[in-house]
Amino acid sequence: MNQLHTPLFDAMSNLYKKGPISLHVPGHKNGQVFNEKGRALYKPLLGIDATEISGLDDLHAPEGVILEAERLLADLYGVQKSYFLVNGTTVGNLAMILAACGEGDKVLVQRNCHKSILHGLMLANVRPVFLQPIFYREWEVAGGISSDLLGEALDVHSDAKAVILTNPNYYGLAEKGLSGLVKMAHERGIPVLVDEAHGAHFQLGSLFPDSAILAGADAVVHSAHKTLPAMTMGSYLHIHSDLLDLDKMTFYLQMLQSSSPSYPIMGSLDLARGYLASFTIEDQNQLIKRISDFRGELGKLGTIRVLEAPLGTSADPLKVVIQSTTGLSGFQLQKLFEGENLYPELADPYNLLMTLPLVKEEQDFPFKEIIEKIERASSAMKDRSGEQDEEVVPQSALGKNAMTSLAYPYSVMKQKSTVQVEFGKAIGAVSAEMVIPYPPGIPLIMTGEMITSEHIDNLGRLLALDSRFHGGSFLSGGKLIVYEGSQVG
Repeated sequence: MNQLHTPLFDAMSNLYKKGPISLHVPGHKNGQVFNEKGRALYKPLLGIDATEISGLDDLHAPEGVILEAERLLADLYGVQKSYFLVNGTTVGNLAMILAACGEGDKVLVQRNCHKSILHGLMLANVRPVFLQPIFYREWEVAGGISSDLLGEALDVHSDAKAVILTNPNYYGLAEKGLSGLVKMAHERGIPVLVDEAHGAHFQLGSLFPDSAILAGADAVVHSAHKTLPAMTMGSYLHIHSDLLDLDKMTFYLQMLQSSSPSYPIMGSLDLARGYLASFTIEDQNQLIKRISDFRGELGKLGTIRVLEAPLGTSADPLKVVIQSTTGLSGFQLQKLFEGENLYPELADPYNLLMTLPLVKEEQDFPFKEIIEKIERASSAMKDRSGEQDEEVVPQSALGKNAMTSLAYPYSVMKQKSTVQVEFGKAIGAVSAEMVIPYPPGIPLIMTGEMITSEHIDNLGRLLALDSRFHGGSFLSGGKLIVYEGSQVG
């Protein structure tokens, strides 16, 4: 197939050039009716913000240019079927779980998963068994799960109906043994579902970590917008399996995705696929050299440590993780960077993460300017080296047991009353809410999980560092929501 062809975008572009008169939704009428305050900024995009009119096909029943674009996507990734997603990787995670799992099924889940995986488990009303990931002390982050743990879990829970993994983690770390994990599950006839949100570009090959698709996973979701040049909320779902029902997958995507999908997002997904397909080995080599030089310049500053991939992992070169050598937290580094008009991907108590672009050989990116700005911020690090946090927060507090289950099934949780309690009194109770430091969106406390003193200690420290949270409606008042009557003692 001609991977340089972009059928959906071309159809949108051709319609735009005709200057059509809109007698259909959306209400801005190709940008003719719009708030003057935003007209100049939005105008170029509004001209292609169309709907399912003749020639533009229908995402939920594709038979024209969208179908052709999705077939090109499947061909590029070497899979049986690919879907465009306009509601982000979240909707792909939900759909693949609902399609693969039945109510009451037991499912093995990597504990440091994104909150959307947990929401999918709730919607499917399954019985999750959470597997504790490997913890990398230098990075202070969790990675993937070990083959020994998965093997033990498959033996103990031989009735499991699916394995759900995350590859890579938010920081770009991917375990080298992913294909072995997939093989172990397949030997038992169990499908493997992978949230590979940050690895849409891994398909390029050996200069990047192994992709879940090449490892043999049955369903893989990619956030195209994270590392490919696609618009926010644009993602891909890939299916390559005899263990999953494509009709079910299509049904759940129709149910969960907007019935008015964004054509600008879909067009950008078509273009992003074409961009990835056109990325040559020369582009890759030049990109790796530029990133290597960038990392080297960072390392020369003295106030910054650039982290290297731990043993047994591969690190995505697009993710550059740094730590202060002067005792500052990642949050403090973030403030210094933002003072120089640099906006990194995320900060945590230890690290600052920068996500670099997949630029081609002939394209510019201000690496030199970034180094200059970081150097200026670096001088401020020296001046503020005494302003260290009293104690940074270990991120290993995801649960100490290798395999854990929820205290209550999801079906029981729906029937239970809840109550607000102070942090100290929540220890030993079962959480009725998720408490999620965001980013990266990995729950510190899960709904249905027994709250431990370690949870409370780490929560308090994160709050002291002004961390952002999703969930935890009453954190500012020092309270958590728990299930009534679940407290121990």
